[in-house]
Amino acid sequence: MITVLFGFTLEKGELIRKELLEWAHQLPALGWVFPILFSALGAVAACWLVKRFAPEASGSGIPHIKAVLHRYRRLKWRRLLPVKFMSGALALGSGMALGKEGPSVQLGGAVGAAVADGLKAQHREKQALIAAGAGAGLAAAFNAPLSGLTFVLEEVQRDFHPIVFAAAFIASVVANIVTRFFAGSDLVFSVPSYDMPPLGSLPYFALLGILTGMLGIVFNQSLLGTLKIFGRLKGKWALLPALGIGAITGLISWYYPIVVGGGNLLSEEVLEGKLALSIIPILFCLRLLLTALSYGSGVAGGIFAPLLVLGAMIGLAVGKIANSFSPLLVPIPAVFAVVGMAAYFTAIVRAPLTGILLIVEMTGNYAQMLPLLTACFFAYVTAEVFKDLPIYEALLHRDLTLHDPHLHVEEPAILEFEIEEGSPFEGKKVSALGLPPGCVIMRCTAAGMEFIPTACTILEAHTKLTVEIAPEAVQAAAILRKGCEKQHFLML
Repeated sequence: MITVLFGFTLEKGELIRKELLEWAHQLPALGWVFPILFSALGAVAACWLVKRFAPEASGSGIPHIKAVLHRYRRLKWRRLLPVKFMSGALALGSGMALGKEGPSVQLGGAVGAAVADGLKAQHREKQALIAAGAGAGLAAAFNAPLSGLTFVLEEVQRDFHPIVFAAAFIASVVANIVTRFFAGSDLVFSVPSYDMPPLGSLPYFALLGILTGMLGIVFNQSLLGTLKIFGRLKGKWALLPALGIGAITGLISWYYPIVVGGGNLLSEEVLEGKLALSIIPILFCLRLLLTALSYGSGVAGGIFAPLLVLGAMIGLAVGKIANSFSPLLVPIPAVFAVVGMAAYFTAIVRAPLTGILLIVEMTGNYAQMLPLLTACFFAYVTAEVFKDLPIYEALLHRDLTLHDPHLHVEEPAILEFEIEEGSPFEGKKVSALGLPPGCVIMRCTAAGMEFIPTACTILEAHTKLTVEIAPEAVQAAAILRKGCEKQHFLML
């Protein structure tokens, strides 16, 4: 119900912005001022709400849900629900290049926490309800129940325990029923039902996967880079990025309204193959920049919808080029746009099953399963080869720092780390790691063998550590991450 209401609110905001633009175009001399003011004020208000009342509501909120499920944070749903709802409505209504799906996941998790508190559930049950609520939020936002369930199991909770599976399954299905009752059963993207391409075209889909894998790294590093730059602004200056990005968004909407916002209209244009190849690189760079800047400003908004638009553009570009070389193997370039969305999602989030199911449920193109599997596999492998952290893992690591005043661990947390080649911990004894009291390495896994380490155990590269960290030793998480990782720039 909350996700449906959130969606209706966003539609109203889009309608208001559209009517404002139509009215402003009747004033050619000064009309451009009004969309700039509208978007700038909306972005500033969205940012101020987050920074003043609920800092955990910034961005998509998925890293925050993951932190709660890993027992790093408490979920204060009474303040999170209204702030996330209002900030998301203001940010997306003002046209910032963000999506509603991430906020819907966090709103769903908050509803799960509220239900758990109302039922006075035990901690294990509360965690399951929060995870189930997150899956239900995604299922409602995309009208995709299987994707909601898979996202919980593959990304959010990573727990196939029966209680988690059952709760997420039931919540996602019921959320989808409620959404269909109030908002209808239409697919998110209305695209033709394309036939399966010839088997000979699979190498082109593999190439698409490699390209999306590399561009997924660009997306992740751009997002983290803007967060790092804007994070240096404190106090009243912290609202400056939102003001500037809102103004830029308003100016772009005056000339090219299809470029701003979540991008659903642009996605459908791409999925139907209507964009010319020459314009795709320009639109891709513009949307990538707008998304990174919008997310870094600190307002509430997700990256699902923006990254799907970008993935579709990559796919269409590859499809058009492949069509020029092999028209018989690639008769319909737009098929690559459908597959490109799933491949780009996989490269960025590193959740291939969710990406494949999401695109199938959103477009109804079940015939593209083999191309989807091929492209997503190569996208996943490419991102792994370059050792790029999945975006939500990177955002979570960035969030969990010693200087974060909101960091809190309620109960002992169990985490896993892997020692990379050339990392500070490689070749060291356990006793020399400098871990604080309350941090215990419970188990090591190397070459498929598990063993319990002692103080004299020497840690080798590629060894996986299973560590339990008590609340009073929370700083150990940062020590372990820094010691196990070679490429510190990924932490940003």
